[in-house]
Amino acid sequence: MTGLAGSVPPAATAAARPPLEPGLRLLAVGLVLGVTLVAFETTAVITALPTITDELGGDSLYGVALAAYTLANMLSIVAAGRLADRKGPLPVFLGSVTVFVIGLLVASVAPSMPIVVLGRTLQGAGGGGFGPIAYQLVKRAFPAERQPTMYVWLSAGWVLPSLVGPAFGGLVTDHLGWRWVFAGIVPLAIAVGAITSRPMRRFGPSSPTDDPAELAADRRRIAIAAGAAGGVALLVVSLRSAIWVVLIGGSVIGTVIAVRMLSRLLPRGLLAARRGQPAVLVCRLLATSTFMGVDGFVPLAADRIHRASPMVQGFTIIGAALTWTGGQALVARRPDVRPHRAVMLGFGILALGAVLSAPVLWEGWPLWATFLGWAVGGVGMGVLFNPTTVAAMSYAADGSEGDTGGQLQLVDSLGFSLMGGIGGAIIAVADRTTFDLAPAIGLCFLLAVATALVGVVAARGVLAAPD
Repeated sequence: MTGLAGSVPPAATAAARPPLEPGLRLLAVGLVLGVTLVAFETTAVITALPTITDELGGDSLYGVALAAYTLANMLSIVAAGRLADRKGPLPVFLGSVTVFVIGLLVASVAPSMPIVVLGRTLQGAGGGGFGPIAYQLVKRAFPAERQPTMYVWLSAGWVLPSLVGPAFGGLVTDHLGWRWVFAGIVPLAIAVGAITSRPMRRFGPSSPTDDPAELAADRRRIAIAAGAAGGVALLVVSLRSAIWVVLIGGSVIGTVIAVRMLSRLLPRGLLAARRGQPAVLVCRLLATSTFMGVDGFVPLAADRIHRASPMVQGFTIIGAALTWTGGQALVARRPDVRPHRAVMLGFGILALGAVLSAPVLWEGWPLWATFLGWAVGGVGMGVLFNPTTVAAMSYAADGSEGDTGGQLQLVDSLGFSLMGGIGGAIIAVADRTTFDLAPAIGLCFLLAVATALVGVVAARGVLAAPD
């Protein structure tokens, strides 16, 4: 699960601001609804996925279904960011909604797990357009003093879905069947498209061009993004192989391709978490990896180890959504805290939440305790997302807002993809060997803790662009 966040200005400053004009208010509502739609779909499907794999015999594709969404996100995020800068947000937004709806329909009628994966891929391709457009329009349309507040509202778009989505997914799966988890979101997607597209019409391209060289550079950038997604996909698929030559060879080749392509999409110094923008992006990647390492596999543990119903599986991860908002509020009240210190604190709390969630691997452990344990992790996510979002967008130059927002969304998706794919590969090994499921999920939790600790170190380089 990923979101957008910022710091809230002091109340006195907010009280002195003039109210937004009606068009901007409607745009703000539309952008929040777009984020809410993607969040609702993500949280509902995570709850339903164990049941889907049960019915279709797809345990070996559990991680692929998680990773496919975010892999498609990687490509569409880059494409959407560039196209929104060049063509304007409206056509890109409408195209994203259309592909998202097609993906929901494909998954809702899927006769097998590979078709579910195809539907998830289309959903990721469509959903990937929402984030860069939201970032672009916040930067372009709203006064500078309003932008941090808009980031908070966009992040809040994850809160209600994170509360309702698991319950919706569980109830629908229990009473109507998992297919309606996808089909039931289709009317919501169409409604969001209709509401949000209207206020977008007034915003044209931010950096239009007819220069063949620039357009060719855009096409190359999108092709590079496709190559990066392909490299990560090869890594994820190879990790599931029972043939050692394929596992090792495919993993190495996929890693080399992904690293080479990503190095051309993202700022230099990323691997070293160089001070400034590279460190900010690395921290976002590590944060989403850590979160997926726990949030993506707690429902599976609740299903297979505790025999919990789909609805109960969903409730075990709801607490993190509530406390994510609490973490944001905590940072908002302390504007004196330097960004790197807030991010370090956030990673520490996130690691603690992962450790407190690990006892879910024991059958006798109460799931309400897992709810509380992972709620601690949510605080950490809220604390670190606020400063990283504001710091990342401070590097956006005029005309490149969509591109910069796309970079931030890209590393978010990469983090989810990598941990979903690696964790899914571990689950697949347990499915085809004598390796038990509980230690397999435990290894996912251990990886999450290790990733968070790396984040504590990388956070030392988090710094906003100088004014």
